[in-house]
Parts: sequence; C-alpha cells; structure tokens
Amino acid sequence: MIKHVVLFKLKDSSPESVERTVSVLRGLEGKVEQLIDIQVGADVIHSERSYDIALIATFASLEDLQGYQVHPEHKKVIEHMVEVRESQVAVDYEF
Repeated sequence: MIKHVVLFKLKDSSPESVERTVSVLRGLEGKVEQLIDIQVGADVIHSERSYDIALIATFASLEDLQGYQVHPEHKKVIEHMVEVRESQVAVDYEF
C-alpha cells in the first residue's frame, strides 16, 4: 500500500479560496479507479509554518499511484492547482 501526502500553500488563503480548492480536490473521490481513499482538509491553526490544505490518498501499489498521476481527472485538478498554489510539498511512502 502507498500513502500519497501533499501539502498545499495557496496564493490566496482566504476561507473562500481554500474551501473552493478543498472542493476541487475532494471531487477526485469516485472518479479515479486507482484511488482507494482520499482525505482532504483545511488547516485550522493558521500558524506561520502552516500549509493551507492537506491531501492524503491511499493506493494499492506504486503502479496505481503512477496511474493516478496521469489520469484525466487528476490532470484537471492539476490545472486548477497550478493556478492557485504558491507552493506544495509531498511525500509518498509504503505501509
């Protein structure tokens, strides 16, 4: 199993912008066959070191994660994220 964890810092961190992007990310649920589970949440602390949004996705294998990366629905989300994100960090690990 693979966990895919991504943290996003948005250019506009207003509540409306964050909620719109959370909604876009949650929209992947049920649309990408490789995706076993997805959790998306907005930061509640808002400290200097905080990122605005966390995404945690679960895949059965590294191959499924790679399939997700090129899936048409994921590519639509990437288009949105390119427009709204200031930065992102990610880690993918086996468990």
